[in-house]
Amino acid sequence: MILDHPVLFAAVAGFVFGNAFCWLPGPINLTILNEGARRGFLWAFMIGLGAAVMDVIYCAISFTGFTQFFDHGMVKATMQVASFVFLLYLGLKFLLAKTVNVPNKLDAASEKLGAKLAEKIHPHSAFATGFMRVAANLGVLAAWLVLAATLMSHDWVDDSQAARAACVGGVFVGTVLWFFILSFAVSRGHGKFSEKTLLRLQHVSGLCLLLTAVFEGVQIAWHLNKHQF
Repeated sequence: MILDHPVLFAAVAGFVFGNAFCWLPGPINLTILNEGARRGFLWAFMIGLGAAVMDVIYCAISFTGFTQFFDHGMVKATMQVASFVFLLYLGLKFLLAKTVNVPNKLDAASEKLGAKLAEKIHPHSAFATGFMRVAANLGVLAAWLVLAATLMSHDWVDDSQAARAACVGGVFVGTVLWFFILSFAVSRGHGKFSEKTLLRLQHVSGLCLLLTAVFEGVQIAWHLNKHQF
């Protein structure tokens, strides 16, 4: 079974989280939505590929930062509670959203960083555009920090280099697959794939986050009950 192979399980967990994370609203999905209808599949997909590469870099940084972090049980328990609260908040926020653009406090800082990077680098290719937009989005890094903490605190990704690498690889495959499907659907949809469709996907992603939070809450309650008796 897959649970008996921690590296394989980490890869599957990375694929699922990476793919589902892409459903959340953001400038990349909106850019692909606009550019795919106007300039075709290849241009839209290259934007997504650039975004996927930067996503994986942030993911790898997050896992590297948590190496040896969960050796202490109190730290592990604290991160479980923190990730539960964050996922619950995020899930409700996106499930109840009325528009694709859900503002957050990191938006202003991300816009300033994006403007500075654009002034210095001047991205012209589709790949560079996707890469730079994710690089400037501080919310992506914050989200991966929480997701990495969630995966490792629940031992879905163990503290071995092979498991972390497998998870990052799974994230890349899941992310690229989503952007491939989105780019193809937009370029072939002739306007049928709209912001309303992205909003529905955003609601589904919010529901998935809520279910994950509920799962974490059940686990926390079970551990508390076990230690109490």
